[in-house]
Amino acid sequence: MEDACKPVLNTGLRGVTIASTKISDVNGAEGKLVYRGYRARDLAGKTSFEEVVYLLLFERLPDRKALADFRQQIAEQRAVPEEILTAMKAMPTDALPMDVLQATVPMMASFDPDIRQADIDSTTRMAVRLIARFATIVAAWDRIRNGKAPIAPAPGLSQAANFLYMLNGEVPDDELAGFFDTCLVLHAEHSFNASTFAAREVASTKAHIYAAVTAGVGSLSGPLHGGANTRVMQMLLEIGDVDKVDDYVTRILDTGGVIMGLGHAVYQVDDPRAKILAPMSLTLGKRAGDTRWYDLSKALETKGKAAFKKKKGKDIFVNVDFYSASLYYYMGIAVDLFSPIFAISRIAGWSAHVIEELYGGAAAKPTLYRPESDYVGDYCGPDECAFVPMDER
Repeated sequence: MEDACKPVLNTGLRGVTIASTKISDVNGAEGKLVYRGYRARDLAGKTSFEEVVYLLLFERLPDRKALADFRQQIAEQRAVPEEILTAMKAMPTDALPMDVLQATVPMMASFDPDIRQADIDSTTRMAVRLIARFATIVAAWDRIRNGKAPIAPAPGLSQAANFLYMLNGEVPDDELAGFFDTCLVLHAEHSFNASTFAAREVASTKAHIYAAVTAGVGSLSGPLHGGANTRVMQMLLEIGDVDKVDDYVTRILDTGGVIMGLGHAVYQVDDPRAKILAPMSLTLGKRAGDTRWYDLSKALETKGKAAFKKKKGKDIFVNVDFYSASLYYYMGIAVDLFSPIFAISRIAGWSAHVIEELYGGAAAKPTLYRPESDYVGDYCGPDECAFVPMDER
C-alpha cells in the first residue's frame, strides 16, 4: 500500500543532470550561451558558420589554412546523390518539409562509404557530409514541391550564401548572406535540448550518426521545439497590424493561451540570441521598405511582457524564435521552412554531441542511456490484472 501511494514526479528530466559535456553551456540565469568556452554573442557576426562548425567538431577555432581546407571539404560534399533527389521528386508535394528532411537522412546513410566504420575519423567524415548536405536537401525540396528543378550548389559560396542561392537561384548580397550566416551561428548548438538529447540517446546504443541524427530531426519537428518560430510568424500574420496587438494579447492571456516566442524552458532573462536577431530584422524591414513585421514583433514583446506581468505577477522573456521568424520572412523564406533551417544549423551541434557520446565525453558515464520509470498501473490500478478468457469477456 505504501508503494501504491508514493507520489510520481513527472519532471520531463527538467533539472536532472544526465551527462557531462565539453561542447556547450547554457546559463539561464545570466543569459549566457557558450560554445566550447566562447560566448555565442562574441562569435555571431565575427565568425562564419563554417568556423563555428569547425570549433564544435574539433574543439578549437581554425586558423586561415585550416578554415580554407575545411570549407573545401564542405564544398566537395554538398551535392546530394541523384537517387535521393529522384526519391524526393516522387514524394507528395504537400509533404511536410521536416518529414522530407527526416526521410532523406537514412537514405543518405546508404550512400555513405564510411557507414560500416565505427571510429571517430569515419564518423567525423560522415558528420561533414550531413552538415554539408542538409542545406542542399531543404532547398531542393522547396523547389521540387513548387515544380522547379533543384539548383546545384555553387562551390565558391559559403554554406549560408549557398542555401539562399539554391533556394531562389540568385546569389545573395554580402549583407543578406551575412545575416543568414549569423542565424546559422546562433542556432548551431544549445546543449542538451530535446533534439540533442534524442540524438545522443540513440548514439548511446552505438548506432551510427545517421540513425542518431534522424532521431534529432524527428524531435525538432515537434511544435514545442523547432516549430516555435513557424508559429511565431503565423501569429504575426494573424495579428497583421500593430493596432491589434493589445486585443490579441488580452484575448490570448484571458483564454489561457500563450504568446509564441515569449518564455523559455531555460532562460530566466531575455534570450541572448534574440538581442542579436532583432536589429537584423529591423534592417531587412527597412531594406524592404516595410518594417511592419519588426514593428509588430517589438510591440508584441513590449505589451505581451507587461500584460503577463500584470496577470501572472511574474516576468516573461523573449526567446530566439521571436525575432528569427520575421527575419526569415523578410528574407523571402517560406514559413514552413523555418524548422528545416533550424536543422540546417543544429546539425552541427548534433554531430558534435554524437561524436562526444560515441567516443568519449568530459567524464565517464554508462554506455547506454537507460532511465527508470515509476509504474502506476492501468485500469486495474497498481496491481496485476486477472486474465479473463475471450469467451468470458
